[in-house]
Amino acid sequence: MSRTLAKDVDALRFGAPVRYVYNPLDYARAPHEAYLTRYGTGRGHIVLLGMNPGPFGMAQTGVPFGDVSMVRDWLGIDERVKRPEREHPKRPVLGFKCERSEVSGTRLWGWAKQRFETPERFFARFFVVNYCPLAFVEESGRNFTPDKLPTKEQRPLFEACDRALGRIVELLEPRAVVGVGGFAEARARAALPDFDGFLGCILHPSPASPKANSGWAATIERQLADAGLL
Repeated sequence: MSRTLAKDVDALRFGAPVRYVYNPLDYARAPHEAYLTRYGTGRGHIVLLGMNPGPFGMAQTGVPFGDVSMVRDWLGIDERVKRPEREHPKRPVLGFKCERSEVSGTRLWGWAKQRFETPERFFARFFVVNYCPLAFVEESGRNFTPDKLPTKEQRPLFEACDRALGRIVELLEPRAVVGVGGFAEARARAALPDFDGFLGCILHPSPASPKANSGWAATIERQLADAGLL
C-alpha cells in the first residue's frame, strides 16, 4: 500500500514556490516499513491522522511525527535512511544522525509515552499515519504545506492520498479517525464519506500554534475524552 502511494505521488510535479519535494516513502522506506510492520497490524483502533512530513521528523526517519530520539529510543526503530535525489542544502536528510528535534513529534510521541508508558500499550489503542507522504521545501529552505498548493496541484495529490487513506481504513477498520489539526480532519471527511465511526480532530502540536505551546497534552486529553476516545 505505501509503495503504491509512493509511486503515485512520485509521478506528480509541483511548481513555485515549491522547489524541492521529499518522499520518505522512497528514501526512508526501511524505517517506514519497519514502523508499519511492527505497529500497524491492529484492528478497531483510533487512527490519528497528520498532515505531511515535517523536515526534522518523518522527512528524516520515515515515521509520522518521527522525531529522531522518539523513534529510535521509544519506538525502537533505527533503520538505514538513504538520500533523496534532490536536497535543499539547508534541509539535508541525515536520517537518524539528524540532531534537530521535531517539536510536533516530541509532543505527540512524548504524550503517548507519558500516558501509555510503552509503545505496545499505545498501539493497542492508536495508530498514527500522515495523510500526505510528501514534504515540500521552498527555495529559501522554508517548509511548505500541502494545504497551500494551488488547486491544480492539489487535485491529483489529494486523489492519490484519498485512495491510500481509504485503503488504510479498509485494512485497519478503525472505530475513529482523528485529524491532528483541521486540515487532516477535512481531508478525512472528503476521503471517507461512508465512514460510520467517529471522525473529528485534535489540536495540532505545532509550535506555530499558540494554543499548542500552552499545555498541548492536557488540551488533547480533554478533546479525546470529550469524544469518548479515552
